[in-house]
Amino acid sequence: MPKWLRTLLVPLAVLALVAAACGDDGGDDPGTNGETPECNADLSVGVAYDIGGIGDKSFNDAANAGLTAAIDEGLVCEENTDSLEPDATGSNRDDNVIALADAGHNLVIAVGFAFSPGINSNAGNYGRTQFAIIDGYATCGTACGLTNDGLTNVTDLTFKEHEGSFLVGAAAAIQAGKLDCDTLGFLGGQTGPLIEKFQAGYEAGVAATDPNIDVLVEYIGDDVTAFNDALKGEALSTKMYDQGACIIYHAAGASGAGLFNAAVDADKLAIGVDSDQYLLVSAEQQPHVMTSMLKRVDTAVHDAIQAGGEGTLEVGGQVFGMAEGGVDYSKSNTDLMTDDIISELDELKQLIIDGQIIVPESP
Repeated sequence: MPKWLRTLLVPLAVLALVAAACGDDGGDDPGTNGETPECNADLSVGVAYDIGGIGDKSFNDAANAGLTAAIDEGLVCEENTDSLEPDATGSNRDDNVIALADAGHNLVIAVGFAFSPGINSNAGNYGRTQFAIIDGYATCGTACGLTNDGLTNVTDLTFKEHEGSFLVGAAAAIQAGKLDCDTLGFLGGQTGPLIEKFQAGYEAGVAATDPNIDVLVEYIGDDVTAFNDALKGEALSTKMYDQGACIIYHAAGASGAGLFNAAVDADKLAIGVDSDQYLLVSAEQQPHVMTSMLKRVDTAVHDAIQAGGEGTLEVGGQVFGMAEGGVDYSKSNTDLMTDDIISELDELKQLIIDGQIIVPESP
């Protein structure tokens, strides 16, 4: 139970006893009339979403789900939350973070690694604000080419995406065997070390299951707009399907919507990312979404808000791997995620947790 709730319950309990001693006047009980539960009014949270914003059916939506869960649990009062989305190019990304800090939020959560340079530069001007960055590297400082070292109010929340990608790679290879297919595909968003972790894990999972399968690889672009270009995502996916890929896994944010369109047109399969995208796509697309690599951005956002309210959010880096419940795979498509596949993936999952399988982070 959070400290603020324990503190609140003691005086409420005393008041309840006094009211009982004075008798019941037959009025309505405010505790049972459907009122909103108590919330932590001492915490104020601002969320800066990245390109694609709410409705991207991927990264930003997962972060928003974490914020919504925190509100529902009373970890923060809804009226004490705010969010901003960037323009199409993300050029006002830093302005949004500064605006949320200037608004007085004592916790600002930035959704995406591209916020790291700006927060590294500006966090020192907001000593009373705690910043948390999904996929961040702001605390890496000068070693990562940034301006400042020793930040005391920044937390980078990162994931072992390669571990979750290993599992969906294995799933794709098993299904490819059933389809008598020897080619798979990977669609990345922006080139660079982050998305290469997805690629590396996926390729390793495929190779561990069937080393004779080839994996085609395409990237949409070399800047953050690559995560919001569904048309190019569709074109590159179609290219890989035409080259023989029967299943394509994407790590391309909102650009992944193009993969699902291409999968329907080619009558082939796709693997989603971040959220359970089977639950987010159209009814026409659902049969083509085999599984998704679950990157629990929602958990990271929720836990950051909880820790922020309790005063326990640690400065520095926090890593969410398979052992921490930070990555996993989805099972919603029961027609394709059959018991034999799930059984094999769960065995591999435990081997990763136990450290018996070390998944590579780079291709």
